[in-house]
Amino acid sequence: MAISRAQLVKELEPGLNALFGLEYKRYENQHAEIYNEESSDRAFEEEVMLSGFANADVKAEGAGVSYDDAQETYTARYTMETIALAFAITEEAIEDNLYDRLSSRYTKALARSMSNAKEVKAAAVLNNGLPGVAAATAFRTGDGQNLLSTAHPTIAGTVSNTLATQADLNETSLEQSLIDIAAMTDERGLKIAAKGMKMIIPSALQFTAERLMASAGRVGTADNDINAIKSMGMIPQGYSVNNYLTDTDAFFIITDVPNGMKHFERTPMTTKMEGDFDTGNVRYKARERYVFGVSDYRGIFGSPGA
Repeated sequence: MAISRAQLVKELEPGLNALFGLEYKRYENQHAEIYNEESSDRAFEEEVMLSGFANADVKAEGAGVSYDDAQETYTARYTMETIALAFAITEEAIEDNLYDRLSSRYTKALARSMSNAKEVKAAAVLNNGLPGVAAATAFRTGDGQNLLSTAHPTIAGTVSNTLATQADLNETSLEQSLIDIAAMTDERGLKIAAKGMKMIIPSALQFTAERLMASAGRVGTADNDINAIKSMGMIPQGYSVNNYLTDTDAFFIITDVPNGMKHFERTPMTTKMEGDFDTGNVRYKARERYVFGVSDYRGIFGSPGA
């Protein structure tokens, strides 16, 4: 359906002072705070988790050395999605100069819609990956578990990347999260020395996060205790607000574990304009292909709150 003169009747009237509704600001590139971007030239990408070896054994004098086997444990699959939107304007509207007056505004609105869709899709991995999200809508990792789970299966047992007892963001829950991250193990149960690097929070928690991360003393006490999180340099990259997180109590911590949260870009956003011979309408289209996901779930830790 094309934008016609009937839809833009006020544009034809003299004395028009201002047009509004298309010039809003936008939250842009918040996904870059969560994901590492990689390029792709395929319809899908697959990354395979490999197990290392178990703890080395003592070799008795004269005895043979022990052998161990490495193996594949699960595969993370990223299937590219095509995101596109277009608008058209009639030949008559163009003749009456409506296109010249509105084209820049509508192309900005189109770019804003494309940007918003990208941020929504990026945040959906976190929103739908919380513990307790139903299987029908949950974001699952390659091992079949929700993104945040206390029971990611490994050869040695299980690994958790969420709190055992869910809690709202406070000093205790943040410290426990950092303790749990440091206790993470690999597929064979070996410690991996993981650290929390950056906290991702909804806008509702920004004031709480600022007090927890920036105060020199402990938050909410009259004691002279130091703020250990700040003084020890924990979470060195601070926090980032994501306005597309839907759970106002949830918080996430990006760790230094490699190959965690990933964004594959198949085709950057391109725009195209063309005329239709039959109708004379001018059509303008924006299109891009990408996908958000995770390879190693140890790259993120989080809680949905109490």
